[in-house]
Amino acid sequence: MKALKLTLTVLAILISVGSFAQSFNNDSLRNQAITDWERAKAYTKEYIDAMPDKGMSFKPTPEMRSFAEQMLHLANANMGLSSFGTGAKIMNPEKDLEKMDELKTKAALTKTVMDSYDFVINGIKKMDVSKLGNKVTMESFKVTTNQLDWIDKTFEHQTHHRGQCTVYLRLMGVTPPQERLF
Repeated sequence: MKALKLTLTVLAILISVGSFAQSFNNDSLRNQAITDWERAKAYTKEYIDAMPDKGMSFKPTPEMRSFAEQMLHLANANMGLSSFGTGAKIMNPEKDLEKMDELKTKAALTKTVMDSYDFVINGIKKMDVSKLGNKVTMESFKVTTNQLDWIDKTFEHQTHHRGQCTVYLRLMGVTPPQERLF
């Protein structure tokens, strides 16, 4: 019975993803993607705003990223991964934001992370949605997938790293922002 439920769940997800990919070419779905990214941007800003200034360098364990590094990693990937989906060109793609100490203040971090969301949102606004099925290869990961998948993976990635920051806030005695599904 569990195997049947799992199979049906996976099938439903695949059908949903396939339907989404086939119908993404219209403006209403582009607008939904923009709405989702704007919501994610606002939600991420709430996380940065919630962390006290002294928490920018906080690491739950020595081998983990600091809060600022976690958010800068998110920003780097927002631009890097989404560029494969939208075709937008990154300025200074060789920069590793995570390693730039001047970006680890609350003000600089907020600006950088918010700019990364604007990069994705503007890329989606300007993209040619007729090319979403086109295959794009990311040599560093040795991955080839279509442009829509790159946009989806970017969203998944930022959600993952923002979610990790919940633990950082809790360990600093801060209540994380309320979830934003809509």
